[in-house]
Amino acid sequence: MNIKTYIFVTALIVMVLSACKKDDDEGVTIVPPRDRGEQQVKDDALLQDYLKTHFYTSENVDTNNDSPIKHKIVKFDTIAGENSNKPSIMDSGLVTTKKVTREGVEYTIYVLKLREGSSTKQKPTFADSTLVTYRGQLPYNNAGRVFDSAVNPVWFDLTSVVEGFREALVDFRGASGVVSNNDGTVTYIDDFGDMVVFMPSGLAYFDKPPAGSSIPSYSPLIFNIQLYKVNEADHDRDGIPSYLEDLDGDKILVLDVDDNTDGDSLTNYLDADDDGDGTQTKDEITVKDLNGDNMITLDEITFYDDDGDGIKNHLDKDDRDSKN
Repeated sequence: MNIKTYIFVTALIVMVLSACKKDDDEGVTIVPPRDRGEQQVKDDALLQDYLKTHFYTSENVDTNNDSPIKHKIVKFDTIAGENSNKPSIMDSGLVTTKKVTREGVEYTIYVLKLREGSSTKQKPTFADSTLVTYRGQLPYNNAGRVFDSAVNPVWFDLTSVVEGFREALVDFRGASGVVSNNDGTVTYIDDFGDMVVFMPSGLAYFDKPPAGSSIPSYSPLIFNIQLYKVNEADHDRDGIPSYLEDLDGDKILVLDVDDNTDGDSLTNYLDADDDGDGTQTKDEITVKDLNGDNMITLDEITFYDDDGDGIKNHLDKDDRDSKN
């Protein structure tokens, strides 16, 4: 080893040791998440600006070249140049707003309401299962980049999607029915729910976007969604629809300690024995689908309180007699 090489290697070792010592002494720097209130102000300004400076067009979607059009996707472009006379999304007359409060911050989502869906169908609750197609993209940063999509219908459990997606979808309805195609597939009647939701990062992924995704931290998101069908969810099959197991009324069920009566590893909507008394919840209530619509409402469930303490049997360890 010549002297120049020796000096270089020695210097490199010293730099590495110095860096390691600095890491050992100071530890890894952890950047705390941004203030949610301050970020919401920025996100709302960005979304309003986007809605005022962009227009939309609809494009037919034919997933398998069989001629029947499955649905339309919405595309956005800037109001400029030859498009200077286009009406903005905000001025379309189809935009509604919705307020959602989380962690002490009031958020606003903007919804481009293209079609509500069939009046004969039920709107989903925040806990139901929905059959949808969708297209998610980013505003401004990487403008127009689609980060996720499904052109063929997929089932989504609304307890597991971002809040902005869920809060928009619960105000729409599915299609009135389906038409069978010659190839064995079905096409939903063209009265399904169709919308675009513009959501702030606080109702999306905030500082923790999915690993490997192209979504930046603190990015507002845009979702174009078509809603075809709704199934009322009873995740634990205890007779109580999951949305009625939201004890604190915050529309959050996943890992919510306020919705976990017996304090075990399962939140009530996933727990077949909510109070842990050894009698399953379905045996501590009586359920009758009075109108035969395969959807259970609160007035179709009989709750009991055997000891008269104001706590329903299925949430009270002291009351464990089976009613069925």
